[in-house]
Amino acid sequence: MNFYSNWRSLAAYRARVALALKGISHDVTEVDMLGGAHLLPEFRAVNPQAVLPALVLDDGRVLFQSMAIVEYLDEIVPAPPLLPADPAGRARVRGLALIHAADSHPLLVPRVRQYLQKDAAFDDSAIQRWVTRALTTGLQAIEVNLASSPDTGLYCHGDQVTLADLCLSSHLLAMMFFKVDASAYPVAVTIHERLQALPAFAVSHPLKQPGAPG
Repeated sequence: MNFYSNWRSLAAYRARVALALKGISHDVTEVDMLGGAHLLPEFRAVNPQAVLPALVLDDGRVLFQSMAIVEYLDEIVPAPPLLPADPAGRARVRGLALIHAADSHPLLVPRVRQYLQKDAAFDDSAIQRWVTRALTTGLQAIEVNLASSPDTGLYCHGDQVTLADLCLSSHLLAMMFFKVDASAYPVAVTIHERLQALPAFAVSHPLKQPGAPG
């Protein structure tokens, strides 16, 4: 397998954690997002959407979109499972994950921020308000779900890491990078701190990847 990644990509982070949790051997190709390498024909030949991550399988097939990649990894290496065994549990985990991956994160990505700056004439303060609103409204929904459900344990769903935890951690890291205060969401923050103490999350942290600022 060849994993196309960049330290700045939170979507790549989610897939990187899954690879680490599963202990799956793979090569890594770093794509220079700041330099625009993801927009070049060479990478578009891998992923026509020109976004990270992408996972090239040994037979040459290319997987794209972090959630699809994570579920693929969960299927080929079932242990430890990233989805609960029961249908209702799987639905809850996917729902929590999608608050971040489908609703909040897409509003933060560089192409959206660049559009707002260049085409909608947002200044830096307006961009920050946009990002803050996207992150806080998403985390508020996650926090209420976590705080009110008996299914919440040490992690988002019980005492085993699931897909929801990968996305929660990604959300909290986004808040750190964009300097958005998360202190009003204690359940989410506590779970995130537990996750960051786990080896798979620690080694996958964006700031520990090649090219990240020291």
